Amino acid sequence: MGGRPLTALNLVMYPLKKLGSDTLQAILRGGNDKVTEAGAVIAGGHSVDDDEPKYGLAVTGVVHPNHILTNCGAQCGDALILTKPLGTGVLFNACRSKKLPLRDLELILPQVASLSKKAMEIALNFNIHACTDVTGFGIVGHALEIARGSGLQINLFYDQLPFYPNAHQMYQKGEGTGSNKANRKLAEGSFRKNRGLSKAEEELLFDPQTSGGLLLAVPFTEADQLIANLRREGIEAASRVGEITENTRHEVWIL
Repeated sequence: MGGRPLTALNLVMYPLKKLGSDTLQAILRGGNDKVTEAGAVIAGGHSVDDDEPKYGLAVTGVVHPNHILTNCGAQCGDALILTKPLGTGVLFNACRSKKLPLRDLELILPQVASLSKKAMEIALNFNIHACTDVTGFGIVGHALEIARGSGLQINLFYDQLPFYPNAHQMYQKGEGTGSNKANRKLAEGSFRKNRGLSKAEEELLFDPQTSGGLLLAVPFTEADQLIANLRREGIEAASRVGEITENTRHEVWIL
């Protein structure tokens, strides 16, 4: 939302007797590294013994009240820019089910784990009308949030959407996620296709993302320069993936 993180608290649920302390230390070290990279500090936290490992961060930051970015301010004529590829949901599940070798997943992990800090810093030099991260609801779900919040229609250009390698193939092989069905239901009645898509291609639209990219609504005249600046700074997946148009039904269309 355009904010700057200051402090973070570790929230850990972990079966210490089952998995041992080495793995826990590695998890906490990884979290600390990312917090430090984001320019914040770990201020403490809380841990609970649990059968299933869970880890997260409660983050406190600051933002100027006149410069808060929300998913409600898109304007007709805006272009939509996406900063990371899609497909992590099915890829992680495919690795667990042995359909995707770990070595293939490891190739994309640096990009998955990269922060959106640099992308946001670059974007803040432009007239960003709306912004959301693309996470558990998939690209359609989060685009629909912008459409409903802004009272407009979003057209997504399927051929311009960036996908991680192997994501499409995993859906073709019958892999999926536990969230695709719920994400599709969330968009029911507000999602239209104006082109033919295979079942696997369509499932990618509802794939839940882990550490997904930013979806930015920016004036069309600024879109190319924003993409150029992002790519110049190493955010090579940055792409113009859609547009904002008038429609009182507040839908997402796939073109």
